[in-house]
Amino acid sequence: MKKGIHPDNYRLVVFKDMTNDYSFVTKSCAPSKENITWEDGNEYPLVKLDISHKSHPFFTGKIQFVDTAGRIDKFKSRYGKNMKKK
Repeated sequence: MKKGIHPDNYRLVVFKDMTNDYSFVTKSCAPSKENITWEDGNEYPLVKLDISHKSHPFFTGKIQFVDTAGRIDKFKSRYGKNMKKK
């Protein structure tokens, strides 16, 4: 590997899908402010995901509506005044 092009904080991180509580551990340099104790007893940084391969319609074959952060309401409140009414 080339020197100086890879991040220094490359470590094991737990990714947790918040729609179905599915978690997995992988190596990443994703920033995290939270930690979680994994099944092996070690503590790892936690990155929360809105969607993963366990909840994405392409992989599950099921269509589900996910509005975890109120994105639709935020969009309507921000741009609703500019939308044309018919």
